Amino acid sequence: MPLTPLDIHNKEFGRRLRGYDEDEVNEFLDQVIKDYEALIRENKELQNQVLNLQEKLNHFANIEETLSKTIIVAQEAADEVKNNSKKEAQLIVKEAEKNADRIINEALSKSRKVALEVEELKKQASIYRARFKTLVEAQLDLLSNEGWDSLEGEAPRRREALEQD
Repeated sequence: MPLTPLDIHNKEFGRRLRGYDEDEVNEFLDQVIKDYEALIRENKELQNQVLNLQEKLNHFANIEETLSKTIIVAQEAADEVKNNSKKEAQLIVKEAEKNADRIINEALSKSRKVALEVEELKKQASIYRARFKTLVEAQLDLLSNEGWDSLEGEAPRRREALEQD
């Protein structure tokens, strides 16, 4: 068990002949008691400081651990958001490609229909032109035919005949 200031104060030394000066010894013991008490107080203060610092260290260690966990969770969340964004972007690109393919196919289909209609109209125009040309040629042939001359002379005769009746 450690020595206390009270133990030092109560310590009695045996007497011998030619011993030490009792007042000097008592003064020295008083000084030792004061210094020892100061050391004990300082030791207790340092122990309290050590405890406080240990508590703070534990507190900061907990904060550090919490921050580390938080950083890991945040990194995982960021990675998850990044992966989800990539997946969503891929889905958007696939959807856009599907729409583009559909639009292209519809446009090709419409252009084929228009091309067929144009060809049909060209055929119809060609047929119409041929028929019209034939009709015009027939009319020209009819006009250039000598039968018109006889019709011209016959028309006044018919009028005269009608007038006489």
